[in-house]
Amino acid sequence: MQTIKPFKVAARAFIFFVFSALSANAFADSVVKSDVDTNAKTSLKLDPYKATYTAYKWGDDVGEASIELSQLTDDKYSLLYTSKVSKFFLSDKRTEHSIFSIQDGEVIASEYSYSRSGTGPDKSLEVTFTQKNDGQISVDNGEKYPWDGEFDNQIYRLDLAKKLANGETSVTYDFVNYRGQRRQYGVEVVANETLSLPYGKIAAVKVKLIRESKKRETFAWFAPELNYALVRLQQFKEGDEQGDIKLNAFTLL
Repeated sequence: MQTIKPFKVAARAFIFFVFSALSANAFADSVVKSDVDTNAKTSLKLDPYKATYTAYKWGDDVGEASIELSQLTDDKYSLLYTSKVSKFFLSDKRTEHSIFSIQDGEVIASEYSYSRSGTGPDKSLEVTFTQKNDGQISVDNGEKYPWDGEFDNQIYRLDLAKKLANGETSVTYDFVNYRGQRRQYGVEVVANETLSLPYGKIAAVKVKLIRESKKRETFAWFAPELNYALVRLQQFKEGDEQGDIKLNAFTLL
Protein backbone atom coordinates (compact mmCIF):
# COMPACT_ATOMS: atom_id res chain seq x y z
CA MET A 1 0.00 0.00 0.00
CA GLN A 2 2.89 2.38 0.64
CA THR A 3 3.88 2.30 -3.02
CA ILE A 4 0.54 3.66 -4.26
CA LYS A 5 -0.26 6.16 -1.54
CA PRO A 6 1.46 9.16 -3.22
CA PHE A 7 -0.45 8.53 -6.43
CA LYS A 8 -3.72 8.03 -4.58
CA VAL A 9 -3.37 11.39 -2.85
CA ALA A 10 -2.41 13.14 -6.08
CA ALA A 11 -5.17 11.44 -8.06
CA ARG A 12 -7.84 12.41 -5.59
CA ALA A 13 -6.59 16.00 -5.53
CA PHE A 14 -6.61 16.08 -9.32
CA ILE A 15 -10.12 14.61 -9.50
CA PHE A 16 -11.33 17.27 -7.09
CA PHE A 17 -9.80 19.85 -9.41
CA VAL A 18 -11.43 18.35 -12.52
CA PHE A 19 -14.99 18.68 -11.33
CA SER A 20 -15.08 21.55 -8.89
CA ALA A 21 -12.29 24.08 -9.38
CA LEU A 22 -13.25 27.02 -11.52
CA SER A 23 -12.41 26.39 -12.83
CA ALA A 24 -14.76 23.07 -12.44
CA ASN A 25 -15.46 22.47 -12.57
CA ALA A 26 -15.55 26.21 -14.61
CA PHE A 27 -17.86 25.86 -17.41
CA ALA A 28 -19.26 29.14 -18.71
CA ASP A 29 -22.17 29.36 -21.11
CA SER A 30 -23.36 31.33 -24.13
CA VAL A 31 -23.81 35.09 -24.23
CA VAL A 32 -24.94 37.45 -27.00
CA LYS A 33 -24.64 41.17 -27.67
CA SER A 34 -27.71 43.40 -27.49
CA ASP A 35 -29.22 44.11 -30.94
CA VAL A 36 -30.65 47.40 -29.71
CA ASP A 37 -27.54 49.24 -28.53
CA THR A 38 -24.04 48.18 -29.58
CA ASN A 39 -22.66 49.91 -26.51
CA ALA A 40 -25.04 48.10 -24.16
CA LYS A 41 -23.73 45.50 -21.81
CA THR A 42 -23.92 41.87 -22.88
CA SER A 43 -27.02 40.02 -21.71
CA LEU A 44 -27.11 36.39 -20.64
CA LYS A 45 -28.44 34.02 -23.30
CA LEU A 46 -28.18 30.28 -22.80
CA ASP A 47 -28.02 28.12 -25.91
CA PRO A 48 -28.16 24.33 -25.35
CA TYR A 49 -24.77 22.76 -26.00
CA LYS A 50 -22.44 19.90 -25.14
CA ALA A 51 -18.70 20.27 -24.48
CA THR A 52 -16.24 17.43 -23.91
CA TYR A 53 -12.78 17.65 -22.36
CA THR A 54 -9.74 15.39 -22.02
CA ALA A 55 -8.10 15.20 -18.59
CA TYR A 56 -4.31 14.96 -18.28
CA LYS A 57 -2.09 14.04 -15.34
CA TRP A 58 1.71 13.76 -15.49
CA GLY A 59 1.41 14.22 -19.26
CA ASP A 60 -0.90 11.21 -19.66
CA ASP A 61 -4.51 11.11 -20.80
CA VAL A 62 -6.28 9.89 -17.64
CA GLY A 63 -9.93 10.51 -18.38
CA GLU A 64 -12.63 12.75 -19.69
CA ALA A 65 -15.21 15.27 -18.59
CA SER A 66 -18.31 16.70 -20.22
CA ILE A 67 -20.94 19.31 -19.60
CA GLU A 68 -24.35 19.58 -21.23
CA LEU A 69 -26.80 22.45 -21.02
CA SER A 70 -30.42 21.80 -21.94
CA GLN A 71 -33.58 23.90 -21.76
CA LEU A 72 -36.47 22.37 -19.83
CA THR A 73 -39.12 25.11 -20.12
CA ASP A 74 -39.18 28.74 -21.23
CA ASP A 75 -37.14 29.88 -18.24
CA LYS A 76 -35.86 26.66 -16.65
CA TYR A 77 -32.61 24.90 -17.54
CA SER A 78 -30.55 21.83 -16.71
CA LEU A 79 -26.75 21.82 -16.41
CA LEU A 80 -25.20 18.35 -16.22
CA TYR A 81 -21.51 17.71 -15.55
CA THR A 82 -19.86 14.27 -15.61
CA SER A 83 -16.25 13.14 -15.25
CA LYS A 84 -14.48 9.80 -15.33
CA VAL A 85 -10.82 9.62 -14.33
CA SER A 86 -8.70 6.50 -13.87
CA LYS A 87 -5.08 5.36 -13.74
CA PHE A 88 -3.79 1.91 -12.87
CA PHE A 89 -6.49 0.44 -10.60
CA LEU A 90 -7.70 3.77 -9.15
CA SER A 91 -10.89 5.26 -10.55
CA ASP A 92 -13.33 8.08 -9.90
CA LYS A 93 -16.68 8.95 -11.49
CA ARG A 94 -18.55 12.13 -10.61
CA THR A 95 -21.77 13.82 -11.60
CA GLU A 96 -23.12 17.27 -10.82
CA HIS A 97 -26.62 18.30 -11.88
CA SER A 98 -28.11 21.76 -11.52
CA ILE A 99 -31.67 22.87 -12.19
CA PHE A 100 -31.95 26.64 -12.41
CA SER A 101 -33.97 29.44 -13.95
CA ILE A 102 -33.32 32.78 -15.60
CA GLN A 103 -35.22 35.67 -14.02
CA ASP A 104 -34.72 39.21 -15.32
CA GLY A 105 -31.46 38.10 -16.90
CA GLU A 106 -30.10 36.61 -13.69
CA VAL A 107 -29.24 32.97 -12.91
CA ILE A 108 -31.38 31.67 -10.02
CA ALA A 109 -30.54 28.37 -8.32
CA SER A 110 -33.27 25.79 -7.73
CA GLU A 111 -31.87 22.27 -7.25
CA TYR A 112 -28.36 20.82 -7.11
CA SER A 113 -27.20 17.22 -6.79
CA TYR A 114 -23.77 15.63 -6.60
CA SER A 115 -22.63 12.01 -6.65
CA ARG A 116 -19.27 10.29 -6.58
CA SER A 117 -18.25 6.63 -6.95
CA GLY A 118 -15.04 4.66 -7.49
CA THR A 119 -11.95 4.09 -5.35
CA GLY A 120 -12.75 5.09 -1.78
CA PRO A 121 -16.15 5.83 -0.24
CA ASP A 122 -19.11 6.77 -2.42
CA LYS A 123 -20.67 10.15 -1.70
CA SER A 124 -23.81 12.08 -2.66
CA LEU A 125 -25.49 15.35 -1.80
CA GLU A 126 -28.69 17.22 -2.66
CA VAL A 127 -29.35 20.92 -2.13
CA THR A 128 -32.54 22.89 -2.71
CA PHE A 129 -32.91 26.67 -2.98
CA THR A 130 -36.35 27.99 -1.95
CA GLN A 131 -37.45 31.58 -2.49
CA LYS A 132 -40.36 31.31 -0.04
CA ASN A 133 -40.11 32.69 3.51
CA ASP A 134 -37.34 35.16 2.61
CA GLY A 135 -35.31 32.38 0.98
CA GLN A 136 -33.70 29.23 2.35
CA ILE A 137 -30.98 26.79 1.32
CA SER A 138 -31.64 23.21 2.47
CA VAL A 139 -28.99 20.49 2.36
CA ASP A 140 -29.96 16.84 2.70
CA ASN A 141 -27.43 16.43 5.52
CA GLY A 142 -29.73 18.57 7.65
CA GLU A 143 -27.98 21.92 7.22
CA LYS A 144 -30.16 24.97 6.49
CA TYR A 145 -29.00 28.48 5.60
CA PRO A 146 -30.76 31.73 4.80
CA TRP A 147 -30.58 32.23 1.03
CA ASP A 148 -29.25 35.60 -0.03
CA GLY A 149 -28.78 34.95 -3.75
CA GLU A 150 -25.96 32.37 -3.45
CA PHE A 151 -25.34 30.10 -6.45
CA ASP A 152 -24.77 26.35 -6.37
CA ASN A 153 -21.39 24.74 -7.09
CA GLN A 154 -21.85 25.08 -10.87
CA ILE A 155 -24.12 27.87 -11.97
CA TYR A 156 -22.07 30.82 -10.71
CA ARG A 157 -19.85 29.98 -13.66
CA LEU A 158 -22.69 30.75 -16.08
CA ASP A 159 -22.69 34.34 -14.92
CA LEU A 160 -18.93 34.58 -15.47
CA ALA A 161 -19.32 34.42 -19.27
CA LYS A 162 -21.50 37.52 -19.18
CA LYS A 163 -19.05 39.33 -16.92
CA LEU A 164 -16.09 38.53 -19.19
CA ALA A 165 -17.99 39.63 -22.30
CA ASN A 166 -18.77 42.92 -20.54
CA GLY A 167 -15.05 43.46 -19.98
CA GLU A 168 -15.07 42.93 -16.22
CA THR A 169 -11.69 41.82 -14.89
CA SER A 170 -12.48 41.03 -11.24
CA VAL A 171 -15.58 39.25 -9.89
CA THR A 172 -16.54 37.66 -6.55
CA TYR A 173 -19.07 34.81 -6.16
CA ASP A 174 -20.85 33.34 -3.13
CA PHE A 175 -22.02 29.75 -3.55
CA VAL A 176 -22.75 26.41 -1.88
CA ASN A 177 -20.10 23.80 -2.74
CA TYR A 178 -20.41 20.06 -3.38
CA ARG A 179 -20.04 19.41 0.36
CA GLY A 180 -23.02 21.64 1.17
CA GLN A 181 -20.80 24.40 2.59
CA ARG A 182 -21.06 28.09 1.82
CA ARG A 183 -17.95 29.45 0.12
CA GLN A 184 -16.69 32.55 -1.69
CA TYR A 185 -14.29 32.66 -4.64
CA GLY A 186 -12.88 35.56 -6.58
CA VAL A 187 -12.00 35.49 -10.29
CA GLU A 188 -9.42 37.80 -11.90
CA VAL A 189 -8.43 38.17 -15.55
CA VAL A 190 -4.67 37.78 -15.94
CA ALA A 191 -3.98 37.54 -19.71
CA ASN A 192 -5.19 36.97 -23.26
CA GLU A 193 -3.60 33.94 -24.92
CA THR A 194 -3.86 31.72 -27.99
CA LEU A 195 -4.05 28.02 -27.09
CA SER A 196 -3.37 24.85 -29.08
CA LEU A 197 -5.89 22.27 -27.85
CA PRO A 198 -7.30 18.94 -29.06
CA TYR A 199 -10.20 21.11 -30.30
CA GLY A 200 -7.76 23.25 -32.30
CA LYS A 201 -6.05 26.62 -31.99
CA ILE A 202 -8.19 29.23 -30.27
CA ALA A 203 -7.88 32.66 -28.60
CA ALA A 204 -8.89 32.75 -24.95
CA VAL A 205 -9.13 34.95 -21.86
CA LYS A 206 -7.09 33.51 -18.99
CA VAL A 207 -8.42 33.96 -15.46
CA LYS A 208 -7.17 33.00 -12.01
CA LEU A 209 -9.33 31.68 -9.20
CA ILE A 210 -8.80 33.62 -5.96
CA ARG A 211 -9.35 31.61 -2.76
CA GLU A 212 -8.26 31.92 0.86
CA SER A 213 -5.77 29.06 0.62
CA LYS A 214 -2.50 29.98 -1.09
CA LYS A 215 -1.40 26.36 -1.55
CA ARG A 216 -3.40 25.85 -4.76
CA GLU A 217 -3.44 27.93 -7.93
CA THR A 218 -6.22 27.41 -10.47
CA PHE A 219 -6.31 28.94 -13.96
CA ALA A 220 -9.10 28.78 -16.53
CA TRP A 221 -9.30 29.90 -20.16
CA PHE A 222 -12.54 31.07 -21.84
CA ALA A 223 -12.91 31.50 -25.61
CA PRO A 224 -14.76 34.58 -26.95
CA GLU A 225 -15.44 32.87 -30.29
CA LEU A 226 -17.28 30.09 -28.43
CA ASN A 227 -19.31 32.63 -26.46
CA TYR A 228 -16.83 32.49 -23.59
CA ALA A 229 -17.13 28.76 -23.02
CA LEU A 230 -14.42 27.15 -20.92
CA VAL A 231 -11.67 25.64 -23.10
CA ARG A 232 -8.95 24.79 -20.58
CA LEU A 233 -8.56 24.36 -16.81
CA GLN A 234 -5.24 23.87 -15.00
CA GLN A 235 -4.36 23.58 -11.31
CA PHE A 236 -1.13 23.66 -9.31
CA LYS A 237 -0.49 22.78 -5.69
CA GLU A 238 2.62 24.20 -4.06
CA GLY A 239 4.10 24.74 -7.52
CA ASP A 240 3.42 21.24 -8.88
CA GLU A 241 0.81 20.69 -11.58
CA GLN A 242 -2.13 18.64 -10.28
CA GLY A 243 -3.90 18.33 -13.59
CA ASP A 244 -5.00 19.91 -16.84
CA ILE A 245 -8.23 19.53 -18.80
CA LYS A 246 -8.54 20.69 -22.40
CA LEU A 247 -11.49 21.08 -24.75
CA ASN A 248 -11.74 18.53 -27.53
CA ALA A 249 -15.29 19.12 -28.84
CA PHE A 250 -18.00 21.78 -28.56
CA THR A 251 -21.43 21.39 -30.18
CA LEU A 252 -24.53 23.56 -30.05
CA LEU A 253 -27.59 21.32 -29.65
